[in-house]
Amino acid sequence: MTFHLHATLAARGFEVSLTLGPSETIAILGPNGAGKSTLLDIISGLLRPDAGKATIGDKVLFDLTADRNIWTAPHTRGAALLAQEALLFPHLSALDNVAFGPRSAGASRAEAREKATHWLTETGAQSLASRRPGQLSGGQAQRVAVARALAADPELLLLDEPMAALDIHAAPLLRRLLKRVLANRRAIIITHDILDALMLADRVIVLEGGRITEEGPTREVLEKPRSRFAAGLAGLNLMTGTVTLAGITTAQGQVVAGHHDDTAVHGQDGVAVFPPSAVSVFLSEEHGSPRNSFPVTITDLEPHGDQIRVRAGGLSADITPAASADLGLAPGMTVHFVIKATAIAIHPA
Repeated sequence: MTFHLHATLAARGFEVSLTLGPSETIAILGPNGAGKSTLLDIISGLLRPDAGKATIGDKVLFDLTADRNIWTAPHTRGAALLAQEALLFPHLSALDNVAFGPRSAGASRAEAREKATHWLTETGAQSLASRRPGQLSGGQAQRVAVARALAADPELLLLDEPMAALDIHAAPLLRRLLKRVLANRRAIIITHDILDALMLADRVIVLEGGRITEEGPTREVLEKPRSRFAAGLAGLNLMTGTVTLAGITTAQGQVVAGHHDDTAVHGQDGVAVFPPSAVSVFLSEEHGSPRNSFPVTITDLEPHGDQIRVRAGGLSADITPAASADLGLAPGMTVHFVIKATAIAIHPA
C-alpha cells in the first residue's frame, strides 16, 4: 500500500504533495516555520487543511476535494505520532503505557500486555516495564514511547524530531534503535540533524515556505544539493544562476566557473556547489586561470574544529587560525573569496 497526500492551507501558504512507499522512510528537512509540523499535524488529523486528499492504500484519511467532505478521526487513521517529548501517561507503568494502544483497539488486557511486553523487549526497555514515567530518564522514556507507537501496529509512523530533547549520550542509542525498527516500515521523520537523515531516511524532502523545494535520495540531496538549506545542512556553499558553458552566471552578473555534471544543460537554472575548505581568502583580488574570485564582506568569524570559519553573507570559508591572524580578519572587512574551478560542481537547480 502506498501513502499519497496533497494538501493546501492558504492561511499558512502551505501546499504539499508527496508519495511514500510501503517500506520507505522519508526525512522532512527545512528551516523553522517551513511547514514541517504543519505537515505532520495534517497527516495525523490534528489540523484540517482547506483542501486536499490523503490515502493509505484504499483507506481515505481525508478527502476535501470538489464537493467531498471526508474526514477520518485521528485515532482511526492508522498513523502513530512520536513527538520530541515522550508524553507518557504519568499514572501508568511503562507496560501499561505501551498496552494502551492495543487495549483501546479492543484487545483483551492479557493480549494487550503480551504485545506491550513484546515491544518493550524489541526496544530494549523490558527492564523498565514496572516503572512509571517519573522514574525514567529522557532516553528511557523515548524508548517506551517508541514501543507504545509500534504496539498500535501503525500503517504510518510519524516522528517529530524524536532526538531533539535527548542528551548527547541518549540520542545515538535511540537513533540506532529507530534504524532497526524502521526497517521495512512506512515512516516520516522531521529532523534538523543531518545524521538522522543519513542513518534513517531513504529519501529527503526539503520544505521551505510551505512548499517542497527539493527532494530525492538522501545521499544525492546531501552530496548534490539544489537548495540553499540543503547545502547548509551538508556544510556546503551554494550559488544560484543560469547554466553556461563555463559554469553559471548569477542574477548579479557574477560568472562562476566550475565543472558540470551530466544533467546540467546550457541556459537552464543551475547551482554552483563547493565546500568551505576549497575557499582561499585574500585581501585583494587574485587573478589566474581557472580561478573564481568574489569580493565579499565578512559577517562573522567562528571556531570550526581546528579551523576558523569565515562567514560572508551566504558564503563561508575554512582557514587556519594562523592564516586568519596573518590577514587580520574581522567582521566588516571586504576580502576576496577565491575558489579553483575544479572545486566547484555545477548542477541543475
